[in-house]
Amino acid sequence: MAAATPSALAAKSATTTIPIVFAIGGDPVSTGLVTSLNSPGGNVTGAAHINVDTAPKRLELLHELLPGRNSLGLLTNSANPLTPAVESGVKAAASVLGIRLTTFHASTDEEINATFKDAAGSVAGIVIGTDPLYTSHATTLGAKSLEYKLPAIYQYRDFVVAGGAMSYGGDISDSYYHAGIYAGRILNGERPANLAVQLSTRVELIINLKAAKALGLEVPVALVVRADEVIE
Repeated sequence: MAAATPSALAAKSATTTIPIVFAIGGDPVSTGLVTSLNSPGGNVTGAAHINVDTAPKRLELLHELLPGRNSLGLLTNSANPLTPAVESGVKAAASVLGIRLTTFHASTDEEINATFKDAAGSVAGIVIGTDPLYTSHATTLGAKSLEYKLPAIYQYRDFVVAGGAMSYGGDISDSYYHAGIYAGRILNGERPANLAVQLSTRVELIINLKAAKALGLEVPVALVVRADEVIE
């Protein structure tokens, strides 16, 4: 089992015989995990949800939360193979929206802390990119957002519960569910090559009104109405 694109790619490079089941937030075809969604081929299959493709929408939502503030940031991990796609999509969206975008990179705990400190003095808000390090530190990122008074948007609910203002992205629990089913089927004798990749297109917008208030923000009614969940 692999819960992120980098770990899935590492596992694939290590073996061509042991079955690998992934649950990821990127495109498994473009990253080379499988040859196609319907016919994965080889020893790799799994489930994916759309978090790379939703990164530009996260910028749009952050801009909507911060009307009139056109200097925003993007945090990515340059070591992640999904980063070029994330940065390209967000930069294109920034150009359309007239946003001056600053890209920050962090691949360690220390760099994450330094980035929030630097970003707080240079941008009005920040989009947190897709990365397993960030996912495992979602609660820390939410706390950092409050500590540095830097509005941020991420992809998963854990970030918002920890104090982040918003999250928008695919449902990772749905991918874990389908990956678990596939693991069971493979253990019962089925071949990964014959199991089509399960692609979840469900996305959810979650807003923490308490966190927004602590950041000195009033969330537009239009955003609250569209939210799948509002934490008060």
